[in-house]
Amino acid sequence: MKLLAPSILSADGARLGAEIAAVEKAGADWIHLDVMDGHFVPNITMGPALIAALRKTTGLPFDVHLMISNPDRYIDSFAAAGADYITVHVEAADHLHRTLEMIRKTGKKAGVSLNPATPLVAVEEILSDIDLLLIMSVNPGFGGQQFIAGSLSKIKRASEMIARMPQKPLLEVDGGVQLQNIASIAKTGADVLVAGAAVFGTGDYAKTIASLKAAANGT
Repeated sequence: MKLLAPSILSADGARLGAEIAAVEKAGADWIHLDVMDGHFVPNITMGPALIAALRKTTGLPFDVHLMISNPDRYIDSFAAAGADYITVHVEAADHLHRTLEMIRKTGKKAGVSLNPATPLVAVEEILSDIDLLLIMSVNPGFGGQQFIAGSLSKIKRASEMIARMPQKPLLEVDGGVQLQNIASIAKTGADVLVAGAAVFGTGDYAKTIASLKAAANGT
């Protein structure tokens, strides 16, 4: 069963609590929260205080994606704020194994993300140490971008790498996921699909989420 994680990056910023409640009622599986620092990526979004406030609005898993430099400095804060999964970028972690250990020590699930131009070999040695592998299918920083077509091959190769592991991390895809391509993305082996504008850019969340999940699961 494929999971759908709406990204609140594309939600109405003045109504985030209500937006989360709405997508939860509409059938969302996770909530994806993009944390950007204006340094690692050219945008600034949210910090631990906002995530702690939003944590009170839902019991759904919080999938916190740290698109920030020096992630080690903030792991404890995001864990305390209510993250369930904390994902860091391989490009931003100087000592990735140590960073993953820090996440695990907080009791949270540890994830690693790759930018579109970063090869899979960058995570080959730590696949057994993670709970989630996130493949970016757009260059991170802004919502509403077009899916990079070449990402399908990368996602498929990542799925094949994971299939050889005794303990298999979830495979997540973020960037340009929409109704027209979610089936092909899911077929490559993705377990979790992040959708931002494809959900929050519509007027009927329940209909949209049902359609996305049906396409992803081939039902």
